[in-house]
Amino acid sequence: MKRGISVPRKQLHRLFAAVPLPPKIEPVLLAVTTAALSAGGIAWLVGARDLAELCWGLGTVVAVVPAVGWVLAALRSGHAGVDLIAVLALGGTLAVGEYLAGALIALMLATGRTLEAAAQRRASHDLRALLEHAPRTARRRTGTEVRTVPLAEVAVDDLLVVGPGEVVPVDGRVVSAPAVLDESVLTGEPLTVERAPGQSVRSGVVNAGGAFELRASATEQDSTYAEIVRLARQAGAESAPVVRLADRYAAWFLPLSVAAAGLAWLISGSAVRAVAVLVVATPCPLLLAAPVAIVSGLSRASRLGVVIRDGGALENLGRARTLLLDKTGTLTTGRPRALDVTAAPGWKPADVLRLAASLDQYSPHVLAQAIVEAARERKLELSVPTDVSEDPGRGATGTVEGRRMTVGRLDARAERPAWARSVDNRALLDGAALAWLTVDDRPVGTVLLRDPLRHDAPRTLRRLRTAGIERLVMLTGDRPEPAREIAAVLGLDDVRAELTPADKVTAVRTERDRAVTVMVGDGVNDAPALAAADIGVAMGARGSTASSEAADIVLTTDRVDRLADAVGIAVRARRIAVQSALGGMVMSLAAMVAAAFGLLPPAVGALLQEGIDVAVILNALRALHVDHAARPTLQPATEALIHRFAAEHDDLRDVLEAVRAAADRLSDGPGPQALTAVGEVQRLLTEQLLPHEYAEEHQLYPALAPVLGGPEATATMSRAHAEIERLARRIATHLALADTDEGLSPAQLDDLRASLYGLHTVLRLHFTQEEENYFSLAP
Repeated sequence: MKRGISVPRKQLHRLFAAVPLPPKIEPVLLAVTTAALSAGGIAWLVGARDLAELCWGLGTVVAVVPAVGWVLAALRSGHAGVDLIAVLALGGTLAVGEYLAGALIALMLATGRTLEAAAQRRASHDLRALLEHAPRTARRRTGTEVRTVPLAEVAVDDLLVVGPGEVVPVDGRVVSAPAVLDESVLTGEPLTVERAPGQSVRSGVVNAGGAFELRASATEQDSTYAEIVRLARQAGAESAPVVRLADRYAAWFLPLSVAAAGLAWLISGSAVRAVAVLVVATPCPLLLAAPVAIVSGLSRASRLGVVIRDGGALENLGRARTLLLDKTGTLTTGRPRALDVTAAPGWKPADVLRLAASLDQYSPHVLAQAIVEAARERKLELSVPTDVSEDPGRGATGTVEGRRMTVGRLDARAERPAWARSVDNRALLDGAALAWLTVDDRPVGTVLLRDPLRHDAPRTLRRLRTAGIERLVMLTGDRPEPAREIAAVLGLDDVRAELTPADKVTAVRTERDRAVTVMVGDGVNDAPALAAADIGVAMGARGSTASSEAADIVLTTDRVDRLADAVGIAVRARRIAVQSALGGMVMSLAAMVAAAFGLLPPAVGALLQEGIDVAVILNALRALHVDHAARPTLQPATEALIHRFAAEHDDLRDVLEAVRAAADRLSDGPGPQALTAVGEVQRLLTEQLLPHEYAEEHQLYPALAPVLGGPEATATMSRAHAEIERLARRIATHLALADTDEGLSPAQLDDLRASLYGLHTVLRLHFTQEEENYFSLAP
């Protein structure tokens, strides 16, 4: 992702100019016209008719001047704006002496303009706040001295101090105490997050805790926040096709209004009727309802961490019917994760992971980072290694707890025991990478790692289909086997693997010939395809410079479900924009017909048109509000339960590994060691797993039922709980029946092994379903 945050003071004015701000004349005009209409009304009530006419006439004249200015501005931009109708109506009321109607039109014009300006201001609030938020200095520590320096002077590896409430100035890594951060500006998530020493922090987030030190990993020009600022500068609704559609409406509505007024005058011989027609045809704020809806949609998206370059991209996204997705980093997390841990006979998986992570703390390799992260998730206490060295082709070597260890590859020529050969086969079937732990040159265990599917991906794709996406296709440079496996899980319509960047562009162009197409990606190789699509969407939280620059939309948070949010917002904003424009036009046309037949005098018509225009703009403002039907609303207590049980899933990974390991031991023979392993599994099931499942059934599922539509929504998962409990009882019964001297009978051995493998399979499926369907509901 291209990053940079250089925002000198003299450039801030240009940045703010990109965000639509209301001219000050609108509220002044509203105050003057309101005062003129009110003063005239009071004078008329006390019998001073001439004074009333004078007040209303002055209010009309005051409105003519800015209205003419708006017409000239529209003509300079190449189109005759609908404000021309307002000028004709104001002039007509003055010509025929309908001063009350003129004052009402003036008030309508001022009210509509002020309301539209307020909508623009409200819709652009998040974008302007983003610009105001940009830091311009940093506090750099040199030795014991801390000095404030311009951001441009910060270099990579500088040690910076970030105080409470301060904005992180550049990308970097936490050095000292853990950092508590408010990342809502970038991600839209209101909850604070904690970053441990060594973890990366993005510029633009706010320090919500105590002071911490940061080692800069990028300069101001290469930091995260700059791309968001640049995108905010370009955000606006003026180029959206639906807004141009409103201009096309004006192109025929203006001559139609003038023709209707002329025809009414010609047939009736009354200039008053012509003025009445022009009065009700004065939709100056009416056709501004479309840009209000689009800009409101942009604002709503920005609050969720979705930055959209302009209104045109939002409108196109609302019309999209085909979605193309990269795999790595888009549908998957983009970084390896420990899938499983296998231990040699006599070793425990937790010990294998703990020792491997202890040594890998000093390794910068991506697989090493995944192993350390897995150990920390399971709250394993790591040891400090010594004499650490790393061979790029083999792995890390060092001394841990007095023993010489290596984490990495096994020598291909070395003899592998039977358990290790089975691990090799499993890695091939699962498409996983292997990190072997050897102790004193003997393999004692391995960690299987794979880039996992995002938990929120299945729900996101279901929501996209509901929003109107008809075709979902994966484009990836990865091998066909893992690509097809993910496509099958997600229910994609097509998958194309082993593609080069040029192949992706060709695929995008082919899909574009069929429908409006969205391409989602995060890597440098995705940039050409993003540029070739109707709408390019970049996963900007960890994506590349090229992909973010080529994209029309950037997801600033590392959650793919924000894409479904963006599509839902786009569809809703476009629907509201068209609804507002067409609805207002229809009502105005009906009023014009009534006025042409003399059923609406100018004053009454002005009041009616005022109501029409205000109603349509208020309708357009609905695009700012949340569509609760698209995203279930969780109660704080329910969200806390989700986080609790998600954390317990991480703690229960050891139980899953123990179940499979015990089944494997039984395959080697039903000896005492195998029975001991099964007994340990039974203890883990009784003490950890079954209480977790019981708590889910009686606490989490009832809390989720109202959100998901009732108890039936969790019935299938409850059935899985019953199956897990049944298999656990079956395993306990086999242990009770086993002869302590002779062990298991052949019939018992087969059934017990089947029960263990079955339990492992059910648990993995059940955990995955809960993580995708329930845990993904919470941030």
